[in-house]
Amino acid sequence: MKKFILAVLLLAVIFYMSSKKKPEIKNVGNTGANVVVFGDSLSYGYGAPRGQSYPDLIARKISRLVINLGRNGETAVGAARRVEEVLEQNPYMVLIEFGGNDFMRGVDFQQTVQAVSDMVDQVQSAGAVAVVVDTGGYYGMKKYSKAYQKLAKEKGAVFVKGILDGVFGKTALMSDQIHPNAKGYEIVADKVYQQIKDYL
Repeated sequence: MKKFILAVLLLAVIFYMSSKKKPEIKNVGNTGANVVVFGDSLSYGYGAPRGQSYPDLIARKISRLVINLGRNGETAVGAARRVEEVLEQNPYMVLIEFGGNDFMRGVDFQQTVQAVSDMVDQVQSAGAVAVVVDTGGYYGMKKYSKAYQKLAKEKGAVFVKGILDGVFGKTALMSDQIHPNAKGYEIVADKVYQQIKDYL
């Protein structure tokens, strides 16, 4: 009886550990050189002094060049025109951070998700690791978070959940109602770094 109980416990532990196993990410170990951050004003670093964007802060933590292609006010649908610029940077990894402007401007939700999905496909087809960065924080953004997480899982991309969770709405961490300040971006950078570091 004791052996049976031990066997059941062992199987339970194995099942638990396997369920915690990280998903397989496409293109890890590729020959690209740089980390490219492709996003909107949150990636650009709006609200913080020059050199204090979250891509700048991540660059200090890793041994790869980090290229910031964030652009203020950009939507996922609009950014689709710039993917070629991203792929010209010899990327090892591309962080894709869009959705906030789409939401605020009333861009069709499915169009936004499809645009992000297409970006992931293009990045992966070019041989780089794709990272889907979820904004979180904003009221009404939960459906984006769920869609992005599902998308990342299905495509073998890294998913970074809710970079503004715990930052958004906290006066000491915000430069305005939407954008973090330098302290807020430090938290954002750490969240992103923790999720990408094992794949660099």
